[in-house]
Amino acid sequence: MTDVSFHDYATLDAEAKAALLRRSETDLSGFMDKVAPILEAVRTEGDEALARFGRTLDKADVTAAGLKVTEAEFDAAFALVDDSVKESIRFGIDNIRRFHEEQKPEAMWLKEIRPGAFAGDRFTPIQSVALYVPRGKGSFPSVTMMTAVPAVVAGVPHLAIVTPPAPDGSVDAATLVAARLAGVETVYKVGGAQAVAAVAYGTQTVRPALKIVGPGSPWVVAAKRLLSGVIDTGLPAGPSEVMILADDTVHGGLAALDLLIEAEHGPDSSAYLVTHSRRVAEEALAALPDHWAKMSEQRVAFSKAVLTGRTGGIVLTSSIEESYAFVNAYAPEHLELLSEEPFLHLGHITEAAEILMGTHTPVSIANFSLGPNAVLPTSRWARTFGPLSVTDFVKRSSIGYVTAPAYPEFARHSHNLALYEGFSSHALAVSPLRARYLKKGA
Repeated sequence: MTDVSFHDYATLDAEAKAALLRRSETDLSGFMDKVAPILEAVRTEGDEALARFGRTLDKADVTAAGLKVTEAEFDAAFALVDDSVKESIRFGIDNIRRFHEEQKPEAMWLKEIRPGAFAGDRFTPIQSVALYVPRGKGSFPSVTMMTAVPAVVAGVPHLAIVTPPAPDGSVDAATLVAARLAGVETVYKVGGAQAVAAVAYGTQTVRPALKIVGPGSPWVVAAKRLLSGVIDTGLPAGPSEVMILADDTVHGGLAALDLLIEAEHGPDSSAYLVTHSRRVAEEALAALPDHWAKMSEQRVAFSKAVLTGRTGGIVLTSSIEESYAFVNAYAPEHLELLSEEPFLHLGHITEAAEILMGTHTPVSIANFSLGPNAVLPTSRWARTFGPLSVTDFVKRSSIGYVTAPAYPEFARHSHNLALYEGFSSHALAVSPLRARYLKKGA
């Protein structure tokens, strides 16, 4: 059996413990230098650069004239996708829409802060957003569902999907089905760093967007970092990561089963089983070969690379409290509380983007159809970011309204503070001079 990385947490020194927290994208220096000329080429050459990179980087048959998916291609996709898959896409979209409709903030609220003085918020959609749907290690109509549905619920008027083309120049058929069913009809055959540049700068075909959301490879993450001054790059969503926190009420084989879910995404994923039960750890190790025997060759290769490398494996802690501490330090993208009594553990977890409870809520269900968004912050960004949501597609404006009867008290206090801070114009605006102008206006 391939040697799965096994860490006895209590015996590790501080450096070794810190090493467990590192992700594949932590150091992007090797990508930045390669990405920069791609971005500049797209900025200066537009569609021709996109087509060239599609041929050289994606090995796809694309031309500058064929970067946008046609209506005929959308129609053909519905004929290509099996009815059972279309049914599952509809099921997932319906649940995702229900969840995000509940999440949508009211258009405006106002509260009377003091008699005659009102303050509140108004929410309006961002005018244009690009949705990045990866394809390099698989096809992801689920990402289309997770990004498109909340954007449509939020009311974004201009939405577009960017996704890498296949070798024949096509877009994954199920992705097109999901896009149309979610309410998005603009899809560009562009992926990688060049896609981020295209929606940041705009090209002859690709309309520029104000924001881009969606997970991607280190190439995409590097491009987002370099272009963060040009386009809002949203929450940091890089290569997949999962943490399974298992207590001694479950079988280790079940923990191993769920450990593989995100590990199979690619060799740059991260996946840890954390448990204070040696029995669970040993059962998981014993079960992995049987699970791998039932998986495809490519996914076995990906998950083995993760679980035998530096960003995955099994962490045996000395206590459940130590397990909690490691989970919170790691701040995982996906966290499963694998236990017959998951709510006993929930209150101890403060740093995780997604928390899935119990033995019947594997990441698979959350990724495809439960409803909460599966586009999540990675690389410990769960400490400050939450999942993608409707609020990522709207902007908030503060609303203030002071009536004439309420004005004098607010003016007096504002005048005092303006003088203290040395802002004479601030003070002048709430001085008796204002009252004279208002009286003349009356």
